[in-house]
Amino acid sequence: MTKTSPRTKAAASDGPEPSYEQALDELERLVAAMEGQQLPLDQLLQSYQRGAQLLTLCRDRLQAVEQQVKLLDGAELKAWEGS
Repeated sequence: MTKTSPRTKAAASDGPEPSYEQALDELERLVAAMEGQQLPLDQLLQSYQRGAQLLTLCRDRLQAVEQQVKLLDGAELKAWEGS
């Protein structure tokens, strides 16, 4: 039986929002735990709910950055030429 770490519990409580990187890291750990183990139903539901919160947070942050980039580039995103 896997228990939620103190760090995960603290991150899930009301407090300052994690950074994008922290949220993504926690989301990856939650997904790995849900995929790789037989979690009790209650813990699985809590993990799913927390994952949904983190996913929303990450998407919102990415959209905010995209909007800032649009403003800086004159409202037009340019194709990425980094590959």
